[in-house]
Amino acid sequence: MGAQIIVFPEDGIHGFNFTRRSIYPYLDFVPHSRAVKWNPCREMYLFNDTEVLQRLSCMALNNKIFLVANLGTKQPCAHTDPHCPPDGRYQFNTNVAFDDAGMLVATYRKHNLYFEYAFDAPPEPDYTLFETPFAGKFGMFTCFDILFFEPAVKLIRQYNVKQVVYPTAWMNQLPLLSAVEFQQAFATAFNINILAANIHHPTLGMTGSGIYTPVKSFIYHNMESYGGKLIVAEIPVITADYKTSLESNERFGENLYQSCKTFTSTSMDDQVCFNEGQETPARVLEKGMEQLPPQFYAEMMYDNFTFVPVWGEKGELQVCSNTLCCYLNYKRAVLTDELYALGVFDGLHTVHGTYYVQACALVKCGGLSFSTCGQEVTDASALIDFQLWGNMSTPYIFPLLLTSGITLDFADHMGWKNHHYFMSKNRTSSGLLTAALYGRWYEKD
Repeated sequence: MGAQIIVFPEDGIHGFNFTRRSIYPYLDFVPHSRAVKWNPCREMYLFNDTEVLQRLSCMALNNKIFLVANLGTKQPCAHTDPHCPPDGRYQFNTNVAFDDAGMLVATYRKHNLYFEYAFDAPPEPDYTLFETPFAGKFGMFTCFDILFFEPAVKLIRQYNVKQVVYPTAWMNQLPLLSAVEFQQAFATAFNINILAANIHHPTLGMTGSGIYTPVKSFIYHNMESYGGKLIVAEIPVITADYKTSLESNERFGENLYQSCKTFTSTSMDDQVCFNEGQETPARVLEKGMEQLPPQFYAEMMYDNFTFVPVWGEKGELQVCSNTLCCYLNYKRAVLTDELYALGVFDGLHTVHGTYYVQACALVKCGGLSFSTCGQEVTDASALIDFQLWGNMSTPYIFPLLLTSGITLDFADHMGWKNHHYFMSKNRTSSGLLTAALYGRWYEKD
């Protein structure tokens, strides 16, 4: 099919459920030194225990294709090394990249392990890049790394990376962290291309791969069948002078101002959206307390979100927690018997990893009672025009827009204005599951 690069998923070669000891026979030795120029296919006997690397290298060479794969690797260490494990060796979850002649051009050792007791985190994070003739430089990291500053965000910002290869074995968690939803949000937030290969294992909740640009995606998400899928797409290369949405507040400001004027109802004049210097763009409280929908609490993503229900065919809502206030203007074409809610969370997430989240989320609830808000939902029929914004304290905002059947949609406008981050959409392509601003406040981890 003429592809120039192929990316395989995390754990795809060795699988799951290993102890440190049981995985040991499957580990290859990989030289991590940049100084070593090595073609495993052509120089098989240079290092011992490199069978997997040899096979991968020959695949790249024989098919004249750049190849990225994930495997377990080992590296002996001396007891004088303060980080050296008691058994005298490191065991790493490792990505390797080969060029189209089979040369090993990059290695990356996973930094943020997700309950992987067979592996060690490297003593220092790897910032891994490799050059290609067809798309310039690629960055590389793995799975859980995508949620943390080190090394993924630092790699992208410091080295101005615009294309990323990303092997993953991602367990989907709706409504905010399904694989395709977050992979797309990451590509959009940083204005990069991501080649994301997720392992396909529905019984473990793992599915969802894609080739993403900031404005378009080619995805596969399937929890029903066991067949995986090869995704092939041709996408434009992003050049280094392309600004990320984190840096281009001004670029969005103008569009947003226009969209806000046309969007807001007559009861809200333009200034509600962006009155220079006005900190909280909301008029909700002026209408008298009796009309305010009730606040309630429900667990979503293992966090205690504060919600207000989204009732009726249109309205303006506000909900706050700690320092974060979220605002929503919405209009529904047709009222369906589905309950939606606007939720806020501003705090440390502590289940399955510890990281600080600021989130404003419009979600479809699992049923009609408040207690079902935050549940995993995969289908919806409500088409909602909305404008969602919040006074986020972090510049790292990932815009999530997920529609019925775990499909992706794209906001009409998003960006910063007056210390608030906005996302607006007129009419999603299908029923709305999640529209959210998922902020990561890395300094507070």
